[in-house]
Amino acid sequence: MQQFLPFLGGWTWWVIAGLLLLVELALPGVFFMWLAAAAAVIGVIDLFADLSWQIEIAIFAVLSVVFVMLLRPRFQLPQGSPNNLNQRMFDYVGRAYVLEDAIVNGRGKVRIDDTLWVVSGADRGKGEWVKVTAVEGLRLVVEPFERPAST
Repeated sequence: MQQFLPFLGGWTWWVIAGLLLLVELALPGVFFMWLAAAAAVIGVIDLFADLSWQIEIAIFAVLSVVFVMLLRPRFQLPQGSPNNLNQRMFDYVGRAYVLEDAIVNGRGKVRIDDTLWVVSGADRGKGEWVKVTAVEGLRLVVEPFERPAST
């Protein structure tokens, strides 16, 4: 491979791996990372064996396909699993909180950390416990929650 980029010497595959990682950072999806891993493996092989550039490219192609087909699915979210990135309100579902403002006519507020969230549900008094059951837009849907007595 050094014939094509003689100024890089033995670093050719490492530079290709680095460039592929930069492409991975710039584009969404987890794809170019596996190509970069294949290039890095070829860089390691190049340290120990003096292969022709045709064989190096062939090994790179095979490793790229193997890494994408075998490793990529292991690092993806399972189909149908929630991705709550930038939607932290979905992380609150199933948790219980104390009402900051009473729920009157189906609307109230609950304080979570430093934020007041609008909640909807059955009328409840201020200071009572509610459990978040769903999210509708930017509103949390709650139901009454009986907190177990501490012993």
